Amino acid sequence: MSLQLWDDALSIQRRLEALGLPAARRLVLHANRTVMVSQARGGAIRLHRGYVYAPDRVLRAIVTFLTPRSPRVMVRRAERELLAFPVEEFVPVEADRRRCERARPGDERILSALCESHRRLNRAHFGGALSQISFRLSGRMRSRLGELVLDDGRGQAREIAISRRHIRRDGWEEVEQTLLHEMVHQWQAEGGLPVDHGASFRNKARQVGVEPSAKRQVMSKRKAARY
Repeated sequence: MSLQLWDDALSIQRRLEALGLPAARRLVLHANRTVMVSQARGGAIRLHRGYVYAPDRVLRAIVTFLTPRSPRVMVRRAERELLAFPVEEFVPVEADRRRCERARPGDERILSALCESHRRLNRAHFGGALSQISFRLSGRMRSRLGELVLDDGRGQAREIAISRRHIRRDGWEEVEQTLLHEMVHQWQAEGGLPVDHGASFRNKARQVGVEPSAKRQVMSKRKAARY
């Protein structure tokens, strides 16, 4: 059976507005599993494209998740509902395509160093509570320094990807700052919190000593880069 995709953001935005989402918010569709639903400070919403196939009950959960005054218990319930919807069955997953990058000389040494840094930072800032996690080096990241990749549906932390360009140009001290940023996201995921740059992220980021935002100034380049 073939499926008909409502292939523009406007159509799903109208469905969300009919279910209670305030109007006049810009909506952008994507196919990255790192953050399924997010909202920027200016009000723009990023939504995984797979949700265009979702029934109203899932879209209603998205509306609840995005509504600032929703009770916390309802937000948690809504998050479970939207993460349970199998977006990967309808839209190819970008993260799986990134896994096909070929290994390069020196990768094993870098990955080993990342694992060791993760263990040390975990002990120092999270009491050793974070789980061990896989690492991936990405040669395709251009404007991003790193990202936490989540498992489909369950929202569990699967791996941390770090930009090869970041490692090559900015030095290990900067790389560890990026790693610590992604570890705060890992802490969110393992604690059942939304993986975003909201209040829980900002509070924990300040505790561990990293920039509490989605961007920071990379010292070697003197320019802002995204995580």
